Amino acid sequence: MAENSKPLSDKIALVTGASRGIGAALALHLAEAGAHVVALARTVGGLEELDDRIKSAGGTATLVPLDIKDLDGIARLALALHERYGRLDVMIGNAGVLGPLSPLGHVEPKDFDNNFAVNVTANWQLIRTMDPLLKASPAGRAVFITSGLSWMGKAYTGPYAAAKAALNTLVQVYAAETATTAVKVNAFNPGPTRTRMYTAGWPGVDPETLPPPEKVAAAIVPLCLPACADSGKVYDNLAGKFLSFTAPA
Repeated sequence: MAENSKPLSDKIALVTGASRGIGAALALHLAEAGAHVVALARTVGGLEELDDRIKSAGGTATLVPLDIKDLDGIARLALALHERYGRLDVMIGNAGVLGPLSPLGHVEPKDFDNNFAVNVTANWQLIRTMDPLLKASPAGRAVFITSGLSWMGKAYTGPYAAAKAALNTLVQVYAAETATTAVKVNAFNPGPTRTRMYTAGWPGVDPETLPPPEKVAAAIVPLCLPACADSGKVYDNLAGKFLSFTAPA
């Protein structure tokens, strides 16, 4: 990528769930666009592999081995980012868990709670702690990975669908609360993607028929750029357009 085509040059981008799948692919795309990537994930090996790929592409990264459910750890990261950079230009809430796909009556309380802890509470803590840093950027951008299951009401997807629906509402509320600022907040529905999470949940689907994470991640990049003027919306990758939260297509 030529220097003049790096729209995120000198920007700081935080990506959660960055060790594999869409998170890793997006982290690489953002680095190629010029951003210094703060890559957060539990898997150290995956982060190190990502770091190698980013360096090979001429980019830079800071690795943060952290469980997204460690709320105090997220707060410490926010403090460290404040002390080192004084701002955050891009925040990607990508870390997620599918959890059990079974009737609601068969879901164990610990699995239900874990789904909300990862998919909702962790993202709320990201918003809570990173909000001042995003507002300190001249063009703070936040993107959270949602799912079409959040509005489908599909059988056996209860915990995940409910958690992603709650995440959608968080995005709407945060967008409303930042409407008079330079911060833009959106959700992104990738649709079926060739990831470990999707193939684990739907093993009957041939992964080769699904788009790779790299292609999906490329569609997220425009939402991260200073030029993005939309906020409080969900971009549906299957439809190739923004949808209304209140009346999804």
